[in-house]
Amino acid sequence: MNRLILLLLALTLVTCTTVKQRRAVKTQVTSDSAMVVSAHPLASIAGLEILRRGGNAVDAAIATQFALAVVYPSAGNIGGGGFMVYRTKDGAVTTLDYREKAPGRSSTNMFLDAQGNVIENLSIKSHLASGVPGTVAGLAEAHQRYGKLSWRELVQPAIDLALNGFTLTESEASGLNYIQKALQENNTIIPAFLIRDWHAGDSIRYVDLGRTLERIRDYGADGFYTGKTADDIVAEMDRGNGLISHEDLNAYQPIWRDPVVGTYKGYKVFSMPPPSSGGVALLQLLNMVETFDVGQLGHNTAASIHLFTEAQRRVYADRASYLGDPAYYPVPVEQLIDKNYCNDRMTSFDPYRATPSASVREGVIPGRESTETTHLSVIDQHGNAVAVTTTLNGSYGSRIVVAGSGFLLNNEMDDFSVKPGHANLYGAIGGEANKIEPAKRMLSSMTPTILEKEGKLFMVLGTPGGTSIITSVFQTIMNVVDFKMKMQDAVAAKRIHSQWLPDEILMERDAMNSTELKQLETMGHQIKLLDGQLGRVDAILVRPDGKLEAGADPRGDDTAIGY
Repeated sequence: MNRLILLLLALTLVTCTTVKQRRAVKTQVTSDSAMVVSAHPLASIAGLEILRRGGNAVDAAIATQFALAVVYPSAGNIGGGGFMVYRTKDGAVTTLDYREKAPGRSSTNMFLDAQGNVIENLSIKSHLASGVPGTVAGLAEAHQRYGKLSWRELVQPAIDLALNGFTLTESEASGLNYIQKALQENNTIIPAFLIRDWHAGDSIRYVDLGRTLERIRDYGADGFYTGKTADDIVAEMDRGNGLISHEDLNAYQPIWRDPVVGTYKGYKVFSMPPPSSGGVALLQLLNMVETFDVGQLGHNTAASIHLFTEAQRRVYADRASYLGDPAYYPVPVEQLIDKNYCNDRMTSFDPYRATPSASVREGVIPGRESTETTHLSVIDQHGNAVAVTTTLNGSYGSRIVVAGSGFLLNNEMDDFSVKPGHANLYGAIGGEANKIEPAKRMLSSMTPTILEKEGKLFMVLGTPGGTSIITSVFQTIMNVVDFKMKMQDAVAAKRIHSQWLPDEILMERDAMNSTELKQLETMGHQIKLLDGQLGRVDAILVRPDGKLEAGADPRGDDTAIGY
C-alpha cells in the first residue's frame, strides 16, 4: 500500500500538467519482467499491483479494466463490451468476444421513420441506442478460465477508487465539462453529482458505481445481470423507452473464438475475428502492402501514404459488404485474408494516381466502428500476454447514466447498419451483413492484436478510434517492422486514416511536410487536416534481450508502468 501511495503521488505530478506538457515528458519506458499500458495512470497502477501480488496477465487486465470504468468513464466501462486476445507463455492464442448484443425486441428498421428515413441521433443519443452490455460477463469468463488471484482482489481496486475518490486529470475534467448538456438532456434522472464545472485537480467520487462494483465483487457476473443492478438497468429502459429486458441480461453470454491468423514479412499476426472487422481488415492491409518495400518509401511520405490509402480504400469496401456477426451471416474470413485475393485487389493500384472511391467496389469472393474506445496491453512476469479493447462506442456512450447504479450506457446500436448505405457515427457504410437483428452482435472495428517473431512473443497492441482503429494498429506495426522505430516513437508518430467513403484522407496536423502534402494532392487525393487525433495506441514490444519496451500514446493520459 505504501508503494501504491508513492506511485500515485509521483504520477499526480505528471497527470495534472497540460496536454502539451504531458506530451513533452512521454519518454520510452522499459522493464525487465512485466508491464501494463493503459489509458489512465491509476488504471495502469491497479494492474501492475495485481502483477506484483502474483497475478497473471489476465488478472491484471481485469483489474485494469474495472479501474478504467471508474477513472476513464468516456470509454472504460461496465456498461459496454469488448474483445480480448490472450497468448499464453507457451504460445497458445485464443480470443474472447464480449461484444454487446441487440436487445431481443430490436428490429431492422427501428431507427427509421414511416417513410424509411433515418431518424437523426436516435441510434446515438437515446435509450434505444444501447445494446446489452457484455463487459462484466466477459471479464468474469476470462477469470474463470485463466485467472489466478481471487475475483475479489481484482475488483477491489476499482471499488476503492470509486468510493474513496481520485484526482481528475486535465483531459478528464475537460471531458466531463464537454458532456454537461448531454447529461441533462439525455437522462431521465439527472446524475446531479456530475453536474458542475470541473477542473484538473478536483476530486471526484462515484458512490453508486462503487456500490455496483461491490455487488460484482461479491456475486460475480450475477451482481450485474441479476438483482439490483439488473433492476436498475431495466427501470432505466422503461423510463426512457429503451429495449433491454431482464431476459436479455439473463441470456447474455461471452464467446471464446479462434483468432484470425496471418503473416507479414516473417512475423505472425493474431487478431480478433468477426464480429470485429478489425482482425480481418488488418490482415488484408498487411497482405496488400507486403510485396512493396515500405521502408524504402519512407515514413509519412507521399509515396507511402498513397500506398496505404489505396489499400485502405479496398479493405473498407470489403468491410462494408462482407463483415458482420458470423452467427447471422456467412462471413468469408479465409477468402478475405487470402494473400492471392489481397494481391488481386491491388492489381488496379496506380503508384502515381489516386483511385476515386466511387470506382472501388468490394472484391469478388470465390463461391459466394468515437473514437472513445480504450485499449490496454499487458505482459506478465511469466510471458503471458493480453490485448484488450473495450468501448461504449461514442465518447461516454449514450451519456445516459443508469440511475441507482451509477454507470454509463453504451450507444453501440449505431454500429449496426441502421440503413444500408447510411453512414454511422464514424462515417462507416454498412449493408445487409450488419443489419439489426434481435440478439445479434454489431460489427466492430476493435483490433486487439498480438505479434510473434520466430515463435516468440514480439508485440502486444491496440487502440481506440472508431474505424481508424484498424489503420492506427496497421501504421504502428509498419512503424516498428518497416520503419525500424522504437515502440514509443512508433506509437507517438503522426497518423493518417482513409476508409473508402468518404473519399478523403484524414491526417493529423504536421504528419507530413508541405512538399509531400502537395504531391499527394497532385496525385488526386483529398486531404482533411484534423485538429483532433487519430487513435491512442497502447503497446508493448519484447526486445531481443528480453526487456519490455512500452509505447504509451502521448495523445492522452496513457501510462506505461512495469517492473
